[in-house]
Amino acid sequence: MSETLETRITHSLAASVREEVAAFAKALAEDEGADAVLFYGSNLRTGSLEGVLDFYLLLPGRQQERIWPRVGYHERVVDGVTLRAKTATLSLECFARAAGGQSRDTTIWARFVQPSALVWARNDGARGQVIAAVAGAARTAGRLAAALGPSKASASAYWKALFRATYAAEFRVEPPGREDSILAANAAHFEGLLPLAWEDAGIAFARDGDELAPKLEPQPRRAILAWWKKRRRLGKPLNILRLAKATTTFDNAAAYGAWKLERHTGIALEVTPFRARHPLLAMPGAAWELWRKRRRAGSRQR
Repeated sequence: MSETLETRITHSLAASVREEVAAFAKALAEDEGADAVLFYGSNLRTGSLEGVLDFYLLLPGRQQERIWPRVGYHERVVDGVTLRAKTATLSLECFARAAGGQSRDTTIWARFVQPSALVWARNDGARGQVIAAVAGAARTAGRLAAALGPSKASASAYWKALFRATYAAEFRVEPPGREDSILAANAAHFEGLLPLAWEDAGIAFARDGDELAPKLEPQPRRAILAWWKKRRRLGKPLNILRLAKATTTFDNAAAYGAWKLERHTGIALEVTPFRARHPLLAMPGAAWELWRKRRRAGSRQR
């Protein structure tokens, strides 16, 4: 039987992860009452427990918050080793809509056409919904890649055109060639994915060796580009809104900031109860303490 997009995504999401990651995901899911947890990022690729593990927690029911996802930071000690995780939380229904290109979001389908692992699911129904949603992300990304890319090229040229466009639409700075590093680091994941996405999306194409040529008529191409134009225009404003929200709703923001600070400077700041409850109000005091500690460290070095 020839491979389909759904079977490809099912296999991809079943990627094995370390027991510590799976246990952390299950604990986070139980704390939040989630239906499923997706694990993604460089730690998925490398298998490392260093740094921060990245999880999406997908909740049952309708999305309650208009600006999503809700972000948070969590720590878990396993055999004397502290594991750290950053979480993004939203409803599974909202995630599926965004992955399928039915929302104004530019981030979900671009993120989840890249590798991820379904490390925990409440039941087979939730697992099936996540598989369908991630397949939707591949279809959405594949359609846009066909419209943005050249008339005939290798699959990587279409993916590069897609990622360059999505990075430009978001409020973040990526180094030149970031799309090349994504494809190089995840070559096995992207190998053969684009034709499957096009077939599933009903986009005919010709194949000549390693080159693909999507057969998009002018009207469907215009429709895809019009769809993208609206989302590209809203990309940066939505990112700004999410960043603004995160400053007041980031769960355990003080602990996350303290860890990042120590990781980059070597200076540890105590996360007091006040700093944990009021991270914004505590920033001036934390900045003053940081300045004094850095000055003392500099004096000792002299």
